[in-house]
Amino acid sequence: MKKVITGFFMSWGMFCAIPCPVKLWDEQARPMMLVCFPILGILMGAIWTLLGFVLSKLQWGLFAAALMAVAPFLLTGFIHLDGFMDCCDAILSRRDLAERQRIMKDSHTGAFAVICVVILILMQFAGFSRFDFREKFPALLLIPAATRACAACAVMNLRPIGHSSYAGAFDSRVTSGHRTAAWILLAVTVLASAGLFGVYGLGAAAAAAGYWLAVWFADRNLGGMSGDVSGYGLTIGEAVGAIVLCLL
Repeated sequence: MKKVITGFFMSWGMFCAIPCPVKLWDEQARPMMLVCFPILGILMGAIWTLLGFVLSKLQWGLFAAALMAVAPFLLTGFIHLDGFMDCCDAILSRRDLAERQRIMKDSHTGAFAVICVVILILMQFAGFSRFDFREKFPALLLIPAATRACAACAVMNLRPIGHSSYAGAFDSRVTSGHRTAAWILLAVTVLASAGLFGVYGLGAAAAAAGYWLAVWFADRNLGGMSGDVSGYGLTIGEAVGAIVLCLL
């Protein structure tokens, strides 16, 4: 239990913009940090759901849609959006693999990243502009948990890019127990969403599917898995899940 608590607070401190009440770090517990990533997703989803509930009472129209569209980015401090932008710059450069990997690590922001962010936000805003706040907001709860469960599975199972922080020593600390726990949490999250929210619960399954399709595409184009690739998949997966929920 101590490792789970440590992993959760490590995940919170690293991947959430909300100040973490407990400052913990144990390098040996990094795999457990990923296992606990979906639990952090439930916290993020709860805030997103609460925002949807409040906005359902206020009836702010398009302003409410804008708030719902940008809420996931604000809650994470844009950390996953940063990975999304880095991958967009690299993939869309259409250079050779070594150059794409170099571009992904470059701290400068390119035109492709800006264009893709604009498209992403426009799509999410368009989806939430027709969102039924009275009925659908509870189903947002497990969408962030589903994408984060996928992220844990991907990071612990896919081949890392050589420069990734998940290569080397980290990979040697990941056990079959960590991998199994991550897959179980993913299955539980998707099934729980369908069981709790019916057809609207398909948003979590769509988010998971969006994550894996995005990571498959990025892996093929960038030569492996990394934190940026995971952020790319998580951002796209969350957007897919939210848009599918909006359209149901």
